[in-house]
Amino acid sequence: MSSKLIKIVALTTGTLLSSAAFAHTITPTGSTAFSSFSAGFAHPFTGLDHLAAMLTVGLWSALTARRAGADLLWAPVGFMTLLLVGALVGLDGSHIAMAAVEPMIAASLLVTGLLVLTRWRLPGLMAALLVGVFAIFHGLAHGQELAGHSAAWATLAGMMVATAVLHSAGMGIGWALRQTSQWPSRAAGASVAVLGLTLLARLA
Repeated sequence: MSSKLIKIVALTTGTLLSSAAFAHTITPTGSTAFSSFSAGFAHPFTGLDHLAAMLTVGLWSALTARRAGADLLWAPVGFMTLLLVGALVGLDGSHIAMAAVEPMIAASLLVTGLLVLTRWRLPGLMAALLVGVFAIFHGLAHGQELAGHSAAWATLAGMMVATAVLHSAGMGIGWALRQTSQWPSRAAGASVAVLGLTLLARLA
């Protein structure tokens, strides 16, 4: 890794770590379905771990896709599908693997950051399953918090829409970077990976 990239990664990671990394608290607000939907929609934009993971999945997908179309969507669709599965399991009141939620979310940043850094291309289904495994734990974190709330479904719907928006933003950025210097995407991937590694170290 060159000194230029190291400086960029250090600066970016320091900026990210100045904010709260794990921001899992998501609670339906107000008395209407719309207000709860809005709370769910806003949450991924305020939780650094989820924001970074969702953007990075879209970025990696675009950087490694052979062409536009289905090849571009495997990872984002896999992430969203298993995010929903994890949330539904959590909504059911299950405490399955809850002790592993924080470490797995941190690991998701490490892995997806490295995927962007290396631009490692995987077959579509394998890419979907890889990011999907981590998405389950992102979903579990929120589903468990929403369990028992009457507006849980509206809040969850908002979160899913926001996830789609962030994946789309990541894909758009990644597609734009395909024909440019690799430095911006490599710096972004390395920064997210370092963030994930730092969070894992804090949890140890």
